[in-house]
Amino acid sequence: MTVTPERTNTGGGTTVPRATTSKEPPVDERSSIPGPATGAVEASAPSPRAAAEAPALEAPPAPEAPSAPEAPSAPEASAPPHPADTPVTRGFLARATLLTAVLSFAGALLGLVRDQALARMFGAGSATDAFLVAWTVPEFAATLLIEDGLAIALIPAFSMALARRAQGAPGDPVRTLVAGTLPRLALAFAAVAALLAAFAPQVVRVLAPGLPDPALAVDCTRLTATCVLTFGLAGYCSAALRAHRRFLAPAAIYVAYNTGIITAVLVLGGRWGVRAAAAGVAIGGCLMVVAQLPVLWRLLRVPSVGGATGVEGGGRPMGVALLAAVLLFALCRQSQVLIERFLGSTLPSGAISHLNYAQKIAQIPMTLSLMLCTVTFPVVARALADGDTERARSRVERDLALAASMVLAGASVVVACAPQIVELLFQRGAFTGQDTTQTVRVMRVYALGLLAHTLVGALIRSYFSAGRVTWYPLGAMAVGLAVTAGIGAGAVGPWGVMGIAAANAAGITVTAALLLAGMGPRSIPVRIRRVLAELSRPVGAAAVATPAGVWAAGQAGPPVPSLLAGALIIAVVFLLLGRALGDQGCVTALASLRSVSRRLPHGRSR
Repeated sequence: MTVTPERTNTGGGTTVPRATTSKEPPVDERSSIPGPATGAVEASAPSPRAAAEAPALEAPPAPEAPSAPEAPSAPEASAPPHPADTPVTRGFLARATLLTAVLSFAGALLGLVRDQALARMFGAGSATDAFLVAWTVPEFAATLLIEDGLAIALIPAFSMALARRAQGAPGDPVRTLVAGTLPRLALAFAAVAALLAAFAPQVVRVLAPGLPDPALAVDCTRLTATCVLTFGLAGYCSAALRAHRRFLAPAAIYVAYNTGIITAVLVLGGRWGVRAAAAGVAIGGCLMVVAQLPVLWRLLRVPSVGGATGVEGGGRPMGVALLAAVLLFALCRQSQVLIERFLGSTLPSGAISHLNYAQKIAQIPMTLSLMLCTVTFPVVARALADGDTERARSRVERDLALAASMVLAGASVVVACAPQIVELLFQRGAFTGQDTTQTVRVMRVYALGLLAHTLVGALIRSYFSAGRVTWYPLGAMAVGLAVTAGIGAGAVGPWGVMGIAAANAAGITVTAALLLAGMGPRSIPVRIRRVLAELSRPVGAAAVATPAGVWAAGQAGPPVPSLLAGALIIAVVFLLLGRALGDQGCVTALASLRSVSRRLPHGRSR
């Protein structure tokens, strides 16, 4: 899904590209930052006249360019601009965000179906504990190679290559980047997967030393180890496609992944037990690659606009230090799960499962809120590659405000309607009412850290969006991890799984505070006081909406009416109070509702 501005000269002549240099990168003045009520958008659609007068970014300067305006001749054939080099329009970002959110929500729903299938067939006991220890491998691989790791390093690199190609660099910088990185990374992914499979017994012993059935966990770990290779390839394809402004295939990967797991559990679960879920991880990883590789292959086969050949020059390549800084941060962040599994293995059987189910539900609002940052991250990286720091800063500040509003509204629903959500989703088969009670308690504590998780996910993109090496985020995450480990070790004894969840929320909150405080010369220089003022508005709205939702959910008996009543009251209170406080997310949502309501009567009258 791309938007290509018209390039017809309304005056009847030929549009002549203006020469650009790497010292003065072209800045698209149409890509202005939207006002408070425009939502997740970046620029207004250009008119044909504006498109004709704008500098062409896709071709090197022609020798006859200076004389063409004085004496235009017959129109000359020119190659169309590459979609990744055209200005980002308001409609494009709105559609890309909606598409990504819809497919990501579909993937999250399939993830819940996957967890429901596991809970129904295997309950919350030693078998699921063994699988969830092996599940640590795909959890780490997804964070490192798809979400917060490889993509954060690769998207700025691809954005820089695309910007240099638009400026007429010799050769094709994009193809050169792929040729120089993909084979080496694929070899590294395969080697790590083989090592994990070979040393699976030692990995299980380190992850969960108190596990009652380590042999089952070892078998599952060897099956899930394959995802290091498949997730790595899938993450590479996702980063390249998003930099090219292709979001359909990357957004659909978790639909394919969870479909593979669910199918394996339903088909093989009766014979293989919980090992079928581990086999589904291997199958789902392959489906993630299959969903994207053909699209990327077609993009790379398109010839360079300039048609030049030669060695790529200039630019900032993706170095080993940058990749190490990003991957170590992601590894350190995901190590919170290791601490939880380690501490949970010392508790009674089922504790790890309760932590897992609670975390999966609680993180849905965070996942949806970060969809906006997923779409705009390539826009921010390209703005910095073009030298437009002000546009990047305004976009980041707006993304933080909108993402915070979305996640806090979702967190209010999670806290207020937790019993209804867990009962509706999981309480059947081997998943008992006692399991529901334990999961609800943990889920409500997890929700306290959702805003911090969202801020960390958004801020880390800002630190690496320019493709520069910085070790500050790793230090901030290490401090937060130490807080998680210290509080968890002291709280697991008296409070059990509740103490583990509280440690998670405290540790990630410390990390978010440190990352926000460190913004400036190390990353995009956002205005911290302005960001904090914006964050206080949805926090205040959530503080009032949550108890209102608890009251509304408690008035109805069955889980479905209770959930609907609680969610509806939370939505109304949050939107109205947020609008009164000036929250950007609530202002945008209410403006969109008014726009739709105005169009409906007009549509019916026609």
